[in-house]
Amino acid sequence: MTQFEQNLEKYAELIVKVGVNVQQGQEVFVNSTIESAPLARLVAAKAYEAGASNVHVDWTDEALSRLKYEKAPDEVFTSYPTWEVAKREAFLDKRAAFISIVSSNPDLLKGIDPQRIGNHQKAAGQALTKYRQFIQSDKVSWTVVAAASEAWAEKVFPNASAEQAVEQLWTAIFDSVRLHHEDPVQAWEAHNNNLHAKVDILNEQHFHKLHYTAPGTDLTIELPEKHLWVGASSTNEQKVNFMANMPTEEVFTVPYRDGVDGYVSSTKPLSYGGNLIDNFKLTFEKGRIVKVEAEQGQSILEQLVNTDEGARYLGEVALVPHQSPISESNILFYNTLFDENASNHLAIGSGYAFNVEGGKQMSQDELRAAGVNTSITHVDFMIGSAEMNIDGILKDGTSVPIFRNGNWAI
Repeated sequence: MTQFEQNLEKYAELIVKVGVNVQQGQEVFVNSTIESAPLARLVAAKAYEAGASNVHVDWTDEALSRLKYEKAPDEVFTSYPTWEVAKREAFLDKRAAFISIVSSNPDLLKGIDPQRIGNHQKAAGQALTKYRQFIQSDKVSWTVVAAASEAWAEKVFPNASAEQAVEQLWTAIFDSVRLHHEDPVQAWEAHNNNLHAKVDILNEQHFHKLHYTAPGTDLTIELPEKHLWVGASSTNEQKVNFMANMPTEEVFTVPYRDGVDGYVSSTKPLSYGGNLIDNFKLTFEKGRIVKVEAEQGQSILEQLVNTDEGARYLGEVALVPHQSPISESNILFYNTLFDENASNHLAIGSGYAFNVEGGKQMSQDELRAAGVNTSITHVDFMIGSAEMNIDGILKDGTSVPIFRNGNWAI
């Protein structure tokens, strides 16, 4: 067995044991591209070894996806297959563990009509409402992980050969998930404890608002009265711990839907719908996005914020120090799973139920009353830099430094 094969096997084991923490007799649902088949097969093997009763892998092929957008009639993108919905909901009902292996080409749908992409995103978002609500309420264990693909690797490392680029991307992925530690599982436990320490400090402070300042950014975000900061591991409905993102460097909460004012500028490209949106700025009034500007991907960004009314509001506010491992690697991944863990970020769209007290048991109407935004989309975008300052504002108006020059000050 080569060193790479050994690392891939260790990675699969980490995904199963730390990512979703597969339990005896549990079913597992895996999303994977065909290019990531070697990792998907190892994940299935490790899941069975951990006691899984059934592992189902849902395969996708980017070449076929591109072909569909080029050749299929317009009406295909305005609906979503009912059998796809039924399949996922059947696994939800069994409280399966859900694993998404991402390896997408950031430029996959470059040149495709943005209306087609927007129609598909909207149709899928509406059809998969139950799936999204289960995920955002932690009713099931779920995790998002990555696998290197040639197209993605060549985007990240354009000056390397295809083979070298893939090798470099795998190395970066392995580094980001602490695979090279003597005991990766133990390393994740220590990392989890460090993030939870920051969570405890922020929850004790119970800030009323956050004020962000940086070049191109002057934004105030009000927080719901019963907001909760969370980070690293989560707990599902069966009281089983899991890690929703691997890697993860963030602590995050939910903004008050109607309490965002000012403007914010992106600091990294956003890969969305097979296209890149870059150098963009959003302006808010009473929570609502009232203006969007982008040097690249303007029409795609407009499609995103017009997905539904909730896509005009924020659903997440996340803190990540500039001096984090992924940021210090100086690699631009063109993939939100990584880039959001190198930068403070926000999310357009729906908020997580577990970010308010008692939220996991709330109905959608109750969540809305608590100030949590609802939408059929949730898209993170990066705003952090070494020049960003963030102040926490208490109800009495007292200001407390949280970030200075891109790093923790609290």
